[in-house]
Amino acid sequence: MIEVSHLTREYSGRPAVSDLSFTVEDGQVYGLLGPNGAGKSTIMNIITGYLAATSGTVTVDGHPLPEEADAAKACVGYLPETPPLYPEMTVKEYLTFAAELKGVKRSERAGQVEKAARRTGLTEVMPRLIRNLSKGYRQRVGIAQALLGHPKVIILDEPTVGLDPAQVIEIRRLVRELGQGHTVILSSHILSEVQAVCTRVLILSHGHLVAEGTPEELSARMSPHGVLHATALGSRDAIIAAVGKVDGIQSVQVEEETNGEVTFTASSASGQDLRAAVSKALSAAGCTVLNLTAETRSLEDIFLELTEQPEESAAAPGQGPAEKEE
Repeated sequence: MIEVSHLTREYSGRPAVSDLSFTVEDGQVYGLLGPNGAGKSTIMNIITGYLAATSGTVTVDGHPLPEEADAAKACVGYLPETPPLYPEMTVKEYLTFAAELKGVKRSERAGQVEKAARRTGLTEVMPRLIRNLSKGYRQRVGIAQALLGHPKVIILDEPTVGLDPAQVIEIRRLVRELGQGHTVILSSHILSEVQAVCTRVLILSHGHLVAEGTPEELSARMSPHGVLHATALGSRDAIIAAVGKVDGIQSVQVEEETNGEVTFTASSASGQDLRAAVSKALSAAGCTVLNLTAETRSLEDIFLELTEQPEESAAAPGQGPAEKEE
C-alpha cells in the first residue's frame, strides 16, 4: 500500500528523517512510535503530500509522490493532531464542506457524510455547532472527515491527546474498527495506545527506523534469552529431569518447594517460547502443572532501549538492534 524507500528530509541542512525505508501493507493498523522529535510528523506530512522529500521515494497505492500527488492524496485520509475544524459550522455543514473539498461528487456527498457520521458515532450531533462539542466529539468529527472519499489509508496523528479516560477508550475502539476496513497508521508516543490498537509497530529514533514488527516479534527479537516461570506438583528431581530434557532448555533453577509444589524458572538460550514443550514434558513425567508463564519484555522496555541512545549513535535503517539479530 505504501512504499517508503531511502527517504530523507532535511530542515536547514539538518535531517529530520534520514535514509528511511519501510513498507505499509494492506489491512493492518500500524503504530508509528517514537519520542518527540523522532520524525513522526515529518513522515506523515510527506505521505500526505504536504511536504516534499529532500531525497528518496514514497509511493502510495502505486502512485509516486510528488509526480502523482493528486492520485496519491485521494488514497489517504488524514487527521492532524489538531483537527482543522470550523467551530461556527454545524457538524453536518462541516462534513459536507469537507466532502466537497475532497472532490466527492455532489450526488454522493449526502450519502458519504451520513455513512461517515454513523461510523464515528456522530449521527445525533449532526445539527450541533462544532464549537459546542466536547473535545472527544471534535476528534470524532476529525476522523469522520478523514473517512470521506473512501480512502484506503487512514493516518491519525496523536488522536487521543487531551482526552479524558472514557474518551480515550472510545477513540481506541473506533480506531480498531477502522482497521477492519482500512489500512491505519497511528502516530503516538503513548506506548499503551500503540499496544492496545496496533497490529504492527514502527519505532523511530532520531529520524531512523530502529525496529519494526508485531509487539510479540519485537519482544522475541530483543530478548536473547527466554525465561519460563512455573509451579508443578511432583518431586524436585523428577521436575528438574523432565524439564532439563526439553530441547532448547539451558538451565533449570528451583525457587521454592512447599507441600509437594515446586516453583522453578527455566531458561532457553534462543528466546524461544517453550511453554508447550515444558508442559508436555512435565505431564509425561506425572507432574501436574499448576502455573506456567513466559517472561517477556514489554513494549515499554523495548522502546526505551531503542530510543535512549544518543543521536550520533542512532542506528541507520537495517542496522538497528532488532535487525542485527534477525
